[in-house]
Amino acid sequence: MKSALPAYKAQLATLVDEAPTGDAWLHELKYDGYRIGCAIERGKVRLESRRGNDWTAQFPEVVAAAERLPVERALLDGEVAVVTDSGQTSFQALQNAFSGSAREGLTYFVFDLLHLDGKNLAAAPLVERKRELERLLRRVKAPTLKYSAHIEGDGPEVFARACKLGAEGIVSKRRDQPYRPGRNSAWLKIKCVQRQEFVVGGFTDPEGSRQGIGALLIGYYDRKKQLIFAGKVGTGRGFTAKFTSELRAELNKLEQRESPFTPVPPKSAVQRAHWVRPERVVEVAFAEWTQGGNVRHGSVLGLRSDKRAHEVRRERPRGPRGSLR
Repeated sequence: MKSALPAYKAQLATLVDEAPTGDAWLHELKYDGYRIGCAIERGKVRLESRRGNDWTAQFPEVVAAAERLPVERALLDGEVAVVTDSGQTSFQALQNAFSGSAREGLTYFVFDLLHLDGKNLAAAPLVERKRELERLLRRVKAPTLKYSAHIEGDGPEVFARACKLGAEGIVSKRRDQPYRPGRNSAWLKIKCVQRQEFVVGGFTDPEGSRQGIGALLIGYYDRKKQLIFAGKVGTGRGFTAKFTSELRAELNKLEQRESPFTPVPPKSAVQRAHWVRPERVVEVAFAEWTQGGNVRHGSVLGLRSDKRAHEVRRERPRGPRGSLR
């Protein structure tokens, strides 16, 4: 009996500090964009975020390309990103595309196939799913849809090469495992630079010629559901005049008297702060965590409208992985 098209529930990668070794792993580039599931049913395409939100209207280019696939029903998994002239994916370029800038280079990198015309592929090993996916995408010429190729080889060597090329990092996946929604050890992510999402809990006024915002006061939630202060960030590729002006207008509507952080940050660190309801999420790249628990040399990359504030945690990589051969 043919199975029905399942709901999209994303498998997530666990952050580790070293790439795994051994023949059991396949390695893919980590794309700098939005995780998106693509459900196709009798010519109708629906795009969903990993949280189940409908993103169909945001990416009409992907919808048009997916409609051309020679399938009746299918469920794909991948990442929507913008490829720059340098050949790298850029989260900032994707943010700019949402703001009305050119959408050239917008690409859906497809790395998994979970269902195809009544056949549930999620239970099959990853290497078989990718084989079916590559065969499917080869049947139609659609530049917006790109098969996410993998590399077989020593994980640390693949990771070093990816970082040298300027990539965000790699995702290493067990080739023999089925697709399992949620975060688990069958998929591992290793980052070339430290970066993660943070919740905006406040901001400072701009100084000099800057407009909108001086710096963002950021944090993350702990296990007790308390918002922990992680420092302030006032630079970065995403910290443009347009971005800070538009974000200031948003944050003004969320302003409140009391600090949302527990404990309240020291006054020396947040002089003349404006506190806001912790609803907005930003992506931040940084050099390291300080002993005091703040990010060092933080750089704002942009807003994460696909992430929920109350789910943001401090990412802590696991220790070295053993070899699997």
